[in-house]
Amino acid sequence: MQAKNQWASRLGFIMATAGAAIGLGNLWKFPYLMGRNGGFPFLIAYLFFIVILGLPVMMTEMSLGRKTRHDPVQAYADIDPHAKIVGIFGVMAAFVILSYYSVIGGWIIKYIISYGTTLAAPADFTMFISSNEPVIWHFVFMAITTAICFFGISGIEKASKFMMPLLFVLLIVIIVRSVTLPGASEGLRFIFSPEGSGFSLGSVSAALGQVFYSLSLCMGITITYGSYLSEKENIPKSCLSVAGLDTAIAILAGIAIFPAVFSFQLEPKQGPGLIFGTLPMVFSEIKGGPIFAFLFFALVFFAAVTSAIALLEVPVSFAIDTLRWSRRKATVIIGSAIFLVGIPSGLSFGVLGDITILKYSVFDFFGIITDNILLPLGGLTMCYYVGWKWHPEYLISEIERDGVPFKLKKLWIIAIRYITPILVGIVTLTGFWQIYLVIFK
Repeated sequence: MQAKNQWASRLGFIMATAGAAIGLGNLWKFPYLMGRNGGFPFLIAYLFFIVILGLPVMMTEMSLGRKTRHDPVQAYADIDPHAKIVGIFGVMAAFVILSYYSVIGGWIIKYIISYGTTLAAPADFTMFISSNEPVIWHFVFMAITTAICFFGISGIEKASKFMMPLLFVLLIVIIVRSVTLPGASEGLRFIFSPEGSGFSLGSVSAALGQVFYSLSLCMGITITYGSYLSEKENIPKSCLSVAGLDTAIAILAGIAIFPAVFSFQLEPKQGPGLIFGTLPMVFSEIKGGPIFAFLFFALVFFAAVTSAIALLEVPVSFAIDTLRWSRRKATVIIGSAIFLVGIPSGLSFGVLGDITILKYSVFDFFGIITDNILLPLGGLTMCYYVGWKWHPEYLISEIERDGVPFKLKKLWIIAIRYITPILVGIVTLTGFWQIYLVIFK
């Protein structure tokens, strides 16, 4: 890899990789999953799976990317010609995820514009998403994402170094206001009390699946970013930094949201509508609410964009390496294609609301394809080819480059060969069971 295709600094790499992981999965999905699954017990399960699943897989992907210096498809092809399928799963997952992820990103832009111009949220969230307007904002979000990727690694690094620290500052501001509301202690108790209700075996599966979503595993992102990594970088330390930042932001998001929710005696189990429907109600009732609402959606936007550019970089990197396209050509064509594929998702709550695929809306169907099929299958095939078909010792030598200590290498091999496949298998079977229940109930 040429120097121009490497991160300019360790900080830039950490911010970009953390930005890839820290997105709507932390600020949108993690809080409502915690709300649905009992608060603190769900958090403990999530942290457990971060350690035994998230870190081993992240180190595997990052070291494979640096060793091969290729996009996900070519990286796995270096292991075994048949292993290309693992990389293909990742590229497909990144493409499809971004198509509906961008729709949610568009919703966020709508809220920012609304608070910035009228000092209030859109009049009716349900009415907004059921109109054709989300397609316009979906286009705006994809245009911003494409523009950043257009300038390559330098563009991604500069955007991440600016957005990630600002995201943290904005989150702290929101937290300070949230925890000072009357009755906020109930929200903190909900997050950190070991007596949480609503936790079940289904919650364990939800925590396991959230690790994949939150850390952006098996999407090709970590391999792609790892291929731009300096040979002097300490991979275990980098993975710990990224996983730590990712988890911290997710917990801080919960601290920002739930004290406010409980302060106004609202329901914490509201699902995706929590930040688009419930929180605007909270902001409307507190002093300086529109300002805090604007800041909140701004930080959600920063998190969404840093993840979106990472998702776009995966198929772009594939097109550059495999199809021999120029970066500009790859970015414009693939960005445009993702926008077009995302249009049905943007309309699935309105004019396409009556159209279902296997009893799922178009929006939900794309999510099912990635979360329940592409990502788990990518994880299983990755474990097979890296852990059994290839020699894990090859990656250990990459991790230990320049004398980097890796004291847990035996445990890492055990994880990749046995623990991770079992856990991913559970996610896969649970996902297919949920699909079965929806289709045949």
